[in-house]
Formats: sequence, structure tokens, C-alpha cells
Amino acid sequence: MAQLVADHVLARLREWGVDTVFSYAGDGINGLLAAWERADDQPRFVQARHEELAAFEAVGYAKFSGRLGVCAATSGPGAIHLLNGLYDAKLDHVPVVAIIGQQGRSSLGGAYQQEIDLLSLYKDVAGDYVQMVTVPEQLPNVLDRAIRTAEARRTVTAVIIPGDVQELEYTPPKHEFKMVPSSLGSPRTVSVSPREDLERAAEVLNAGRKVAIMVGQGAHDAADEVTGVADKLGAGVAKALLGKDVLSDELPYVTGSAGLLGTRPSYELMRDCDTLLMIGSSFPYSQFLPEFGDARAVQIDIDPTLIGMRYPFDVHLLGDAKYTLRELLPMLRYNEDRGWRETVEENVRGWWEVMDRRAEVEADPVNPEKVFADLSPLLPDNAIITADSGSAANWYARHLKMRGNMRGSLSGTLATMGPGVPYATGAKFAHPDRPVFALVGDGAMQMNGINELITIAAHWREWSDPRVVVAVLNNRDLNQVTWELRAMGGAPQFLPSQQLPDFGYAEFAELTGLRGIRVDAPGRTRSAWEQALSSDRPCVLEFVTDPSVPPIPPHADLEQMNNVAASLVKGDPAAWSVVREGVKSKVQEFLPSRDDRR
Repeated sequence: MAQLVADHVLARLREWGVDTVFSYAGDGINGLLAAWERADDQPRFVQARHEELAAFEAVGYAKFSGRLGVCAATSGPGAIHLLNGLYDAKLDHVPVVAIIGQQGRSSLGGAYQQEIDLLSLYKDVAGDYVQMVTVPEQLPNVLDRAIRTAEARRTVTAVIIPGDVQELEYTPPKHEFKMVPSSLGSPRTVSVSPREDLERAAEVLNAGRKVAIMVGQGAHDAADEVTGVADKLGAGVAKALLGKDVLSDELPYVTGSAGLLGTRPSYELMRDCDTLLMIGSSFPYSQFLPEFGDARAVQIDIDPTLIGMRYPFDVHLLGDAKYTLRELLPMLRYNEDRGWRETVEENVRGWWEVMDRRAEVEADPVNPEKVFADLSPLLPDNAIITADSGSAANWYARHLKMRGNMRGSLSGTLATMGPGVPYATGAKFAHPDRPVFALVGDGAMQMNGINELITIAAHWREWSDPRVVVAVLNNRDLNQVTWELRAMGGAPQFLPSQQLPDFGYAEFAELTGLRGIRVDAPGRTRSAWEQALSSDRPCVLEFVTDPSVPPIPPHADLEQMNNVAASLVKGDPAAWSVVREGVKSKVQEFLPSRDDRR
């Protein structure tokens, strides 16, 4: 039997080493689906519940495997549904290829059913490379370039294949005019800045007496080198959210996450430093960096389009973080004065004491901070952790201590709701032997997570370690937006927009064949985590949490406090509980530390 275009697509993906494609069926990719049957499901077709979830699964797979993520969808609505997940990949610099069906060539331009101008629709999200295959000879070059571009530029690319083209007999490009042959492989190179730039950077860093380092996901493979630089300079290290898993939080000079969801020692590190080294991060919140003019600064980034952003840097080093730091390290002098490092470490110790105390504050019924504080010491050293947007991201950022070879991620730049659980699915297909934890709010769970449980229930028996723990903060409130209304707009909680219907998340998990545990008493949080960790199948932990526990930023300014007060005066439905929980949480920062009580 002759090989069809659809057969060649799957064969080429296999040649590129693609082993998994996340998708949902539709007649726009019927040719591909038939080819999958002929190919004995190689690469593996993973059926999502919705195309958006398929895209999120591909992003999670790529984030945690370091390999290319691939998703596929039918024409029209299927292609539209992919977009949110693909934008998540684009903004977080994750390599993902989307393969999309289209109506037959003869119908294009005829206002046909499900006909959408996909080239126009995808020209932003897949702006680095989006092409439609119109003849078989075009295929290998288009698919190869899409894969190579996605990997090289860490971005989203798209290949559009009309349904009738999928079913044509495949013929390769010929050795003749206007034919474009192709070949496999993504060549890799290591880029390092010129020596004179490295010397200028070393001069700035050596002159610093209070050095702060900010790391993002671009420093993930450079943990040893970052540690070496920090030790030489006596620096403290803060982490952008996407860089939370770069360094262990057991290191005493690691101040944790920075920014709106960050820690107070990270805020103090940036406020008081005289020198900044930013590595592999496009951290967006300049107000959480040193005051302009107060610190000299050096940036290391592999993306030339992100060089010079966020801060007036003195020196820009374009290159791979690991190899750039290796070249830079011998040029750095050991800072004999460890006073700054000691201050940073003291701030970190004090912060963790505050967080321990805040986790023990009574709430109605469960304090969400206790949920995360109890989880942190129980996490296996090889855990993969996903978090969703919302108040859950605050507690993930502040309470969870990374160590060992833990991995963690969320939707960093798009900050979309809904990827937490499908990220976990993608992570399990990438690492079936590692335990995965998805930490989500009830808003995100109702948006996407409930349906994703069906996919997890369909596949968990295939995974060598079946543990997927989905923790849901059931507070019946779109909590992060509620607090943003209070703190930023001075507006009271608006119940029609913020109040969520209650739902039995643990009960639903049981219906799908998973384990479900509902926790509505603070004394049961730790034992619930222990039960989930010892479970023989994925488990949903439904924590009934208090929406009035405030996700207080590391530095709440006067304007924010005034706004919250104004919102309460205006008749916030939860006014009294907000005041009560806010005072109890904030007062923990002013209690004496353990050192002071000795």
C-alpha cells in the first residue's frame, strides 16, 4: 500500500523522536487518525477531553521532559481551542508544535463549514513559523522546519494540513527547480559572550559589596555554577517563579520567590543590594528589583530579544547561562566580608519562622497556608509539582521548599487559569516513574481540572508510579481576584462574579475510580497528605479552606492597605472575617524569632 501524506507525518515525527501527541479527534484530521491506526499508535495518541487541555498537556510534557511537546487538533473550533495553551507555551518559552487540520483545498475561500483563515489566526502565537501544506512534496521541509524552529527558539510553531492533502499519496521533493529538500536534526551550539564583555561583568560584580542574584528558568541547568558565583561573591539568591526549582531552598542564602507572590527576604534582598546579577529570567515586576540607580547590574540571557529589559543593566552577556558562568567564575574574586551574606541568611531564617507561625493560625475551617506547609516536608525529593493561577500560586511560591531534584512550574507569563492538572498529566507521560502534585484552586478545578481527572483515570494504570495528587482549595471564591479587588481597586467582594458553586471534588474523583479525600478540619491536613502519598492510585484532596486568609504580598504598601480598608467600609460581605484573619496573619511577622527567645 502506498504511503499517504498522513502516514509520512507520523513517520517523520517518529524519526524526530516524538513519542507522544496530545489531541482530540475531529473530521479535519480524519486522515491522520486513520494513519495512527495503521501505525499501531506510534507516536502515542493521548486523547484529551478538550483541545485546550491537549495543548496544556503538551506544555507540561515539554516543561518537565526538556523535549518537544506536540499537540494536534481538527480544523475550525479545534484549532481555536488550542490557542490558550499555545500562548502559555509561547510566553513561557516552551517548544511546542501544533499540527492542525483544515478544510479541503477546493472549499477554501468559499465560506465553507468550519473554514477559518488559520494562517491569519496563528500568525501571532506561531509567528516564528506557521505554514500550510498544499502538496505532498512540501511536507518534509515544513514539518522539519517547524520542529527545528520550535526547539531552537523555544517557541510555538504550527503546521496546517488540509484534509484532502492528508489523504494524498506521499511523494518526496524531487531534485529539480522549486523543490525544497529537507533533513533531520537540530544542530546545537553553545554561545558565550566575548571575553572583554565577561571582564566588564566581572569588574562590576567584584566591586559589589552587597550582591543579589536573580535566577529564572534559563538558569535551570546551571545550578552548580550559580552556587559557585553566589559563594564567591557572598551573594543572596532570589528566584523568579519559573526559576523556583533552579536552586534548593535548603541553601541558607536562597531567599525564595520574588515579586508579587514572593517572600519578604527576596524583597529585602533587592531593596538593599548594591549589585544585581540576573540570570536567565525576564522577571516582569521592575518594582521588585532595586531602585533605578541604586545598584549596578549584569544580565545573562540566551535570547537577544530579552537583553536589556526590566532594568538599566551596566553589562549584557548574551549566551547560555551554564557556560557563561563557567567562563565568568575564574574572573570573580572571593568576597572576604560576609556581613551581607549573614544578613541575608538571618532574613531567610526569620521568614521561615514567620511562615511556620502563619500556617498555624486558626481559620474557618482550614488555613490554606497550613495545607502547603504540611505538604512541604512530605514531598519526595523527586516530586514534580504544578500549580495553577490564583491564590494557590501564592502558597506554592512561599511555602514549598524545593530540594533534591524536584521540579516545579506554573503558567508564569500568561498566568492563565486551568493548566495545573493538565500539566500534571503531561508530566506523568514524560516521567511515569515520578510522583506528581497539582496544586489548584476551585475556580481552576471547575474550569479545567474536573475534566482532566477523567484523562488521568483512563491512564494511571500505565504509570510505574501511579501517584498523582491533586489538591483543591475549596473556598467557594475566586480568591485571588477577590483580594485584587480589595487591595488594588478598593472595591468590596462582588459575589455574582466571585462566589463559586460548591462541588464535591473528592466525590467526583471516587466516581472516576480515583481516590478522594475531603478535609474540613485543620488537624487532618498532614494525615491527608500522608494518605495520598501512600495511595495505590491518583488521589484528589479536597481541602475546605478559609477565603479570608490574606495572600499578603511581601511588601504591602500604604495604598494597598488603604484600599483594603475602603473595600471593607463599602460593605464587603466578608468584612469581619477579613479583618480577623488579616490581623492574625500579619501579627506573625512581629513576634520574636526563636533566636530572640533564647
